[in-house]
Amino acid sequence: MSQNIPSLYPMLFNPIYKEKVWGGRKFEKIGRDLPGDSETQIGESWEVVDISQTSVSGGGGGAEHSVVANGHLKGKTLNQIIEKYGEEFLGRLELTEDGQFPILIKYLDARENLSVQVHPSQAYAMANDDAFLKSEAWYIVQAEPGACIYKGVKEGTSPSQFKKAIEDNNVEELMIKIPVKAGQCHYLPSGTCHALGQGILVAEVQTPSDTTFRVYDWGRTSRELHIDQAMSCIDFGPAQVAAFEKKTHIAGIFTTVSRLVECEHFRIERVRMCEGFSQELPYDHLVIWMVQEGAGSLLTGKDEVKFKTGDTILIPANMHDTAVRLDTDTVWLEVAFPKALPVELD
Repeated sequence: MSQNIPSLYPMLFNPIYKEKVWGGRKFEKIGRDLPGDSETQIGESWEVVDISQTSVSGGGGGAEHSVVANGHLKGKTLNQIIEKYGEEFLGRLELTEDGQFPILIKYLDARENLSVQVHPSQAYAMANDDAFLKSEAWYIVQAEPGACIYKGVKEGTSPSQFKKAIEDNNVEELMIKIPVKAGQCHYLPSGTCHALGQGILVAEVQTPSDTTFRVYDWGRTSRELHIDQAMSCIDFGPAQVAAFEKKTHIAGIFTTVSRLVECEHFRIERVRMCEGFSQELPYDHLVIWMVQEGAGSLLTGKDEVKFKTGDTILIPANMHDTAVRLDTDTVWLEVAFPKALPVELD
C-alpha cells in the first residue's frame, strides 16, 4: 500500500437505529444513548451495513452505509473504505455480485412479537429483481421468562391449510414454538417461516438484504401483509438447520471458543477470554466482534482501540502485530466468512 494512504485499524461504527412498532428501549441497558424520548420504540440497531437499497417491507427504502466512529477514518462510510483500500481491507473476502459488503450485523429488541414472516429463497430472488436472498442467525442476548421464537411450520402442514390459517387469524397454531434463553443461537435459512417473540433481545447476523414478506402480524393492521409472495417462498415443515447448527467447543486455560452456527455465508463463534489476558490476534482475514460482556483494547502499533459491552468492532484483514488485551473477563461473538478463511482453517 502507498505510504500516502493511512494504515488500517480496528473500526467502530455509529449505530443506525430503526423505529419499529414492536420495538422498545432495551438497547439502553447495554450502554446505548437512544434517539427520541421514552416513548420512541427502537426495534433495530444496524451495526455494520453497506447496502445500496433497502426494501419498503423491511428497512423503508434508500441506501444504508455504516459510518466509522473512531480513528483517522472517522466519518468515512464502509463503502468508501472498501473503495479506497480494497483487498488490503477485505483480504480474501469477496463482495456480493452488486458490489456490496456481504453481511449485515444488527441487534433487535422485541418488546412485542415480530410478524410471522419469510425471506426470499435464492430461486425467488433470481426471478424477482426487487427481492434479495436473506438467511440469518439469532443469538439470544436477553430473554424474559417464557420467551420463545417461532421457527418453521409444523410437520404435515399443507400450503392450503396454512393459507386457511392466515384467513382464520390462527397462524400461530401451525408454527413450531421454541422456548429460548440467553446464550442460544438459531439459524434461519431463507424460506423458513419464522417470528421473533416478545421479550427478547437478539444479535442478528444475516446476508445483506432486508426483503421481508409478512404473512401474519398478530392483529396489527398498520402494516401491509405480503401473503402471495410469502406463500411462494415458504419451505413448509421444520427448519432444515441440523447441518448448520453443529456446535463445537474448545477450551484452554485463558480462552474458550464455542462454534454456534456455520453456513456458506457466515460463521459465528462465542469467544470468552479471561481478565488480564493478552495475545496477538491469530487471523489474517476480516472478522467482526459483537462484544457481549466485558471490556478491553485492541493495540495496533501506536493505536489503541478501546471496546466495551455493546460495541461492535470490525477488524480488517491482515492486521499484523495487533494484540487484544482484556480489562475484565470478556465475551464476544466472532463473525467470520468461511469462503475467506485460509484453506487449512476452513
